[in-house]
Amino acid sequence: MLWIKALHIISVICWFAVLFYLPRLFVYHAMTDNETLRKQFEIMERRLYKAIGMPAMIATIFFGFGLIHFNWAYLQTATWFWIKMVIMIMLIGYHHVCGAYIKKFAKNEMNKSHKFFRWFNEFPTIVLLVVVIMAVTKMPA
Repeated sequence: MLWIKALHIISVICWFAVLFYLPRLFVYHAMTDNETLRKQFEIMERRLYKAIGMPAMIATIFFGFGLIHFNWAYLQTATWFWIKMVIMIMLIGYHHVCGAYIKKFAKNEMNKSHKFFRWFNEFPTIVLLVVVIMAVTKMPA
């Protein structure tokens, strides 16, 4: 089980690296009028999302289910766990919204400003703080 936990933590770190960096690329992408830079951002965003983000998200979910399987008797009655699951579903949604924004940028249909993406970029940070504190402290009990 410790191997599964280690792989889960590694996957989460990789996934969050993408969730922190990808919206920051959106900020720069939304700010530029240079066509060459726009194309470069599109390549960077697509590769980051598909080559690192999707595999890291899938691995996080896979190893997370492994941890759930080995601890189900305890977790099924743990309030913090169910709150964490709701937040994780929201985070998966956020990940897919990022994918939709990549497609909008590629089609030149993005109507969001760099200011929007600066705020959008804060969501994973808040999620990380809440989930780590809940998982470590087991709050709320």
